[in-house]
Amino acid sequence: MTVDDGRWTFGLAPLPQTVELAALLRQVAGLAMAVDDEDPAVEKLIDDLRAASHALETRVAPDAGPRVGPDAGPHQRPYLDHARDIGAYNPCFPEYDITVNGPRASGRVTFPLAFEGPPGVVHGGVLATFFDCVIQHHNCDVGVAGKTVSLLVEYRRPTPVGVELSFGIDRVTDGRRITSTARLERDGSLLCAATMAAVAGDRARLPAVLPRVER
Repeated sequence: MTVDDGRWTFGLAPLPQTVELAALLRQVAGLAMAVDDEDPAVEKLIDDLRAASHALETRVAPDAGPRVGPDAGPHQRPYLDHARDIGAYNPCFPEYDITVNGPRASGRVTFPLAFEGPPGVVHGGVLATFFDCVIQHHNCDVGVAGKTVSLLVEYRRPTPVGVELSFGIDRVTDGRRITSTARLERDGSLLCAATMAAVAGDRARLPAVLPRVER
């Protein structure tokens, strides 16, 4: 575990290559969903991805468990920091911009086509994931985070894909529990809201995260 400027971090930074790959995979997935017929570029990409998959299988650790805790070792995989910006390295998570100002935070997000559910609308499960990510990001930047106890998402209006949206978060804590309320809006109109409760953790009690190893 490392602590920078009082922020809560737990895990390793992603490789620059991993960050670049995530954005491309998310973009290409949306583009492939939008074409009307099969394309040779996609066929070539499939072949390249198969080759990359076979090559990476020889490079990864034999144990799929994370390299965390007293019994961890080089036979396990590296654990990446999930405190903030998960979407930057994992294409299955949304990307967003956030500004933290103490108990309040705000930001912008655009959900790409890869996260579509109903026609032209963001999948509700993705919205729940989004709220969990940005609220925990807020908690970690403030310096006190913990395990989620509950997450209530209220869907008020359909959330469109491909449109820049704004969000805001307010956070209160009694030292033991953190309660956050968040809202997602388009031009001042509420699309959905979330309330999340988390148990405040102790950074000093987090298990050790082992560094990367050469293979």
